[in-house]
Order: sequence, then structure tokens, then C-alpha cells
Amino acid sequence: MGEAKVFELNITVEQQHLDEMNHVNNVQYLQWVQDVAKAHWEHAAKPEWLATYAWFAVDHFIEYKKPAFLGEALIVKTHVKAFTGVKSHRLVRIYKAENGELVAQASTNWCMVNKATQRPARIPQEMIEAYFES
Repeated sequence: MGEAKVFELNITVEQQHLDEMNHVNNVQYLQWVQDVAKAHWEHAAKPEWLATYAWFAVDHFIEYKKPAFLGEALIVKTHVKAFTGVKSHRLVRIYKAENGELVAQASTNWCMVNKATQRPARIPQEMIEAYFES
């Protein structure tokens, strides 16, 4: 298997993202981690996978490196580092678009679940391959 395919979202910091210190609220970063993971899944998945499976967060570890402020453009990049059984390990990095400074990074673990049974489902090889270069 080749390199992990990197997926990215572009975000502009809005007023509702800010806390009382006028920088992006820590909870907002977690929302962006979830948003980029979901968008990556929807981008990479076949329609039948989307109909059959969903992902649930097992845990998140976030490191906050630099504050981001109103109006700043951010790039949220993610890739799946590894798949094991029913779980995936995903990395997310958030950068300032203007200068490439790392704002925050997260390491997250997700469990794939069959929507019909609501039970964990083993990740098929074909799905794993969709997240890596050939």
C-alpha cells in the first residue's frame, strides 16, 4: 500500500467560532476534526458504504499550538494513518493558510458500525485501499 491520501477543507474563522478571548474556542477545533473526518469519509466512500456504515469516535487527543482569530483562513488536513479490525486511526492538522503555521493537531480513533445492526463492523480491504495511493 502506498502513501495515505490527504483530504483537506478550507475554513474561514467566523464570529461564532470565537471564545471570550476572541480566538477560536477549543471546542470548535474538535468540531472541525469531526467535520473533516466526515467529509473525508463521504468523499472516499462508495454509495453502498455510505448506506451501510457509519463511524463513531472512540477518542480524540488534540494539541493546541497557536491561536486563530476572526477572519483567518485555515486549512484542515486529514489522513487515515492505520486501520485495524473495526477501527481507524486518523490524524488531523489545522494550518493558517496565510503562512502555513500549525494551529492545532489531533489524533483520533474511530469505530466503523453497521447501521442496520448498530454493531462494530470489520473494515473491508477494498475500503482500506480507498484511503491510500496505489
